[in-house]
Amino acid sequence: MKSISAFEIIKVGIGPSSSHTMGPWKAAEMFLSLLQSRGQLAEVRQLKVHLYGSLALTGVGHGTDVAVLMGLSGEDYTLIDTDTIPHRIDVIKYKKELLLQGKYLLPFSYEEDIIFSGHEFLPFHANGMRFEVFLADGEGFSKEYYSVGGGFVATEEDAIINRDLIATPYPCHQAADIASNCQQLNLSVSELVWLNEQAWRSEAATKELALNIWYEIKSCIYRGIRKTGQLPGGLGVKRRAAEMNLKLLKGQSHTTVEEWIDLIKETDKSFTNINKWVSCFALAVNEENASFGRVVTAPTNGASGVLPAVLMYAHCFEGFDLDKVIEFLLVAGEIGTIFKKNATISAAMGGCQAEIGVSSAMAAAGLAECLGGSPDQVLMAAEIAMEHHLGLTCDPIAGLVQIPCIERNTMGSIKAITAAHIALESDPSAAKVSLDGVIKSMWETAKDMHHKYKETSEGGLAVNVPVYLPEC
Repeated sequence: MKSISAFEIIKVGIGPSSSHTMGPWKAAEMFLSLLQSRGQLAEVRQLKVHLYGSLALTGVGHGTDVAVLMGLSGEDYTLIDTDTIPHRIDVIKYKKELLLQGKYLLPFSYEEDIIFSGHEFLPFHANGMRFEVFLADGEGFSKEYYSVGGGFVATEEDAIINRDLIATPYPCHQAADIASNCQQLNLSVSELVWLNEQAWRSEAATKELALNIWYEIKSCIYRGIRKTGQLPGGLGVKRRAAEMNLKLLKGQSHTTVEEWIDLIKETDKSFTNINKWVSCFALAVNEENASFGRVVTAPTNGASGVLPAVLMYAHCFEGFDLDKVIEFLLVAGEIGTIFKKNATISAAMGGCQAEIGVSSAMAAAGLAECLGGSPDQVLMAAEIAMEHHLGLTCDPIAGLVQIPCIERNTMGSIKAITAAHIALESDPSAAKVSLDGVIKSMWETAKDMHHKYKETSEGGLAVNVPVYLPEC
């Protein structure tokens, strides 16, 4: 089984969806690289994008069409000024032209050259897409890709996501492996992950990467608490984080994220107040995510508010310093890899239990580790958090990552904190359910779940809440 870095699970991304936005964007970049390697990029005269299954059914709401156009234009979602994206798309639609990789001008009709086939599924995964080109010599060429959750992209020929297999010194493919390695080496979970991450990069590089993630988390939350108005998409959903932040700070002003954090640390430490702050953090992130903002994918974008909310809570109210922040991210990321390898982190495959459930388990484990939990308590925290998300459906109204997704992140955050504290007060040797057992149950539930509850907007709230969207 392929080893996966903690920072493949926790990484910088762009909203609103890791599987429906980041994955297709990355697939478009991969297709361009393939054409270039074949010496055909400059020979392209026509291009069509076929979206299948879940990518088509909720593609417009999730920005899949936007993502493939930006990827084909040669843009990098970790660097692009996200505020410029709507105008860029308008220009492509109006001019009916696409600048392939930013170099080669092609005729391109948004209405005719992006084909949505919602009730047709490619064989490997519910999130399938095909890029098709016609060359100057009249020949055609196409390639299929699958967005398998969390921004990961696979092909049928290479379903392991990356071709470069990494051998870690202490492989952890199941939760039991983590427990066994920690016991044999007398290490905490974060110490074990530190060792394994050196298979990818130096300890200094891992630290730098983790601190960059922390910088992006703080920046994202801070952007979210300063923006008001309605979210895009036509549902008329109001941003709430800014108003909540203003009330909690009683109108106190700030000009930098660090000033803002210092003010939070001075606020009331009651349960009610802390609960509101956790919700505010999660709302801020997911309102940014719903607006094509830059977020930290952990393990997906639909669940991108959980881990940042719990980590910001720990920093502001539990006194986590930078060392603790790094330990938290290492452990949370490692737990995410276990779910990735043994079940799924794709809502199109497993419902929202695969997103909010996994993110809550990751955050619970990270928090338990940094509050002094033993390896068994850390794994127990992740198990408790996931156990109480089993069966959670993915039913976004109008295909937008807004209702119920934004509020659902606040629930996942609170469950993570609760799970960590329960585990820290428990004897794991008396536990009846293991983390591996709950992951197995989650995957079985995912396979049994009706497809309409897997990010298709054909069931649940998506069909039982009346909405009236304006005609395009």
